[in-house]
Amino acid sequence: MGLKKQIEPLRMAKYAKWFYAEHLIPHFEIEEKYLFPVLTPENEMIQKAIKEHRMLTDLCKSEAELATNSNLVLLEKTLEAHIRFEERVLFKEIESIATSDQLELINKQHKEEKFVDNLADQFWK
Repeated sequence: MGLKKQIEPLRMAKYAKWFYAEHLIPHFEIEEKYLFPVLTPENEMIQKAIKEHRMLTDLCKSEAELATNSNLVLLEKTLEAHIRFEERVLFKEIESIATSDQLELINKQHKEEKFVDNLADQFWK
């Protein structure tokens, strides 16, 4: 989005780093602690999801490195594919295998919270 509007990549990288810290890290922690243990650690889908979490973490480590057009595009595509995989494949598998107690615990921990955006630099407008 920002690349098409010719927004300075560093502005987008700062936002992406904030989003990662405020939203993705807590989200990954909940998934890895409560959802993923429903399946075995050897499960290919769990291994793929954890690998993608690590890839997204690596992409967001350095603002300077992230602030290149190719890394911003890579972050966007990786995150989009990861969300699609989890929603369409992994979560459905977990839901089909989880016990009612596991599902109750997952629902308590993985509730949708109101999204609070960082409005300090609204480059997307």
